[in-house]
Amino acid sequence: MNAKLDSSVTTRPVTRQTFDDVIVPTYAPAAMVPVRASGLDLWDQNGKQYLDFTSGIAVASLGHCNPILVDALTKQANTLWHLGNGYTNEPVLRLALALTEATFADRAFFCNSGAEANEAALKLARKHAHTKFGEHKSRIVSCLSSFHGRTLFTVSVGGQAKYTEGFEPLPPAINHIEYNNIEAARAAITDDVCAVIVEPVQGEGGVVPGNKEFLQELRNLCDKTGAVLIFDEVQCGMGRTGHLFAYQGYGVTPDVLTSAKALGNGYPIGAMLTTEELAKTLNVGSHGTTYGGNPLAATVALTVLDIINQPAFLARVKEASVKLVAMLEGLCKDYPEILSFVRGSGLLQGVVVADAWKGKSKDIQKAAEAQGLMMLIAGTDVVRFAPALIVTDAQIDEAGRKLRAALDGLKAAA
Repeated sequence: MNAKLDSSVTTRPVTRQTFDDVIVPTYAPAAMVPVRASGLDLWDQNGKQYLDFTSGIAVASLGHCNPILVDALTKQANTLWHLGNGYTNEPVLRLALALTEATFADRAFFCNSGAEANEAALKLARKHAHTKFGEHKSRIVSCLSSFHGRTLFTVSVGGQAKYTEGFEPLPPAINHIEYNNIEAARAAITDDVCAVIVEPVQGEGGVVPGNKEFLQELRNLCDKTGAVLIFDEVQCGMGRTGHLFAYQGYGVTPDVLTSAKALGNGYPIGAMLTTEELAKTLNVGSHGTTYGGNPLAATVALTVLDIINQPAFLARVKEASVKLVAMLEGLCKDYPEILSFVRGSGLLQGVVVADAWKGKSKDIQKAAEAQGLMMLIAGTDVVRFAPALIVTDAQIDEAGRKLRAALDGLKAAA
């Protein structure tokens, strides 16, 4: 029956309760419902203003409703939306050229998310190994506390059991080692390994930067065994560390790099970047996605890349990082009973909670939100900060004041 859509459907009142009524309960969102945002400022249904230091989990790195991106998207929306992969389009070709020129890569594959980018990377590694060495070379090595996506394959590769419980049987031939443990890497990466996947900076696992020596040894071991080295830069890439991609700051070059999140500043897009040799493994029909590299997403991503990949912009990220770390370290000094120490890279920083607050990072997040500061957690023992890369010194100071008020309230209630 083709009934005309009732106009009230698009304008009917909805609240946070509506989520509990009609959405599959895979999330537990905050009580407030955001309705409008600009830059790092956000307003909820009640008109309350917040300072957003989450950027949508390191996504809106150029701020909400960035006017340059809005203009680019609007122009493309009035030009060409979608074609399907039987055709290519100009925006995606320009984006592929720009990404390969800016990185080690020769080829790009576009999809819709970080999980899809990692899925493509892992499938590429398996197929390459089977083609070149035989099916015995199929084992994948990842790190404990890692996060690589929510498909059954990528969630199995991620090293957090809480995300795989109940979904068994899981894909086989996947092993996990301790992050930054060189000896564990040497023991695990042998001739039957087809891929090693690692986040240069672990995000969901607690905001833990990789040691250069560890990442370099992974490179050495992959060279020795013929395994493919995959860097998952979905969260730490696109300027977040003060380099376009984190690998460039480490001086360790992977065979495959995955990107998403900030690549589209909130418009869904993912990318897998790789070398000419590896790209040959995936021939016509061996992999694909309906929406990957559509003109809308590619246009936004190309504009994002053009803004971020400038020396002055990246230098400012490093400058803002110093300011943010100093603010957070000051809070650790003044509230040692709640906050312990700071770790991270660039504008992706985590604060490990003190022993008395183990398991209570969510409580700190909620207290900050009550003061008008939006921030993240990374597990139960770390609060995480990922402000837009355009954050000002004044906004960092404001975040510090709001967080200080939140900590004062927690101390008083303890």
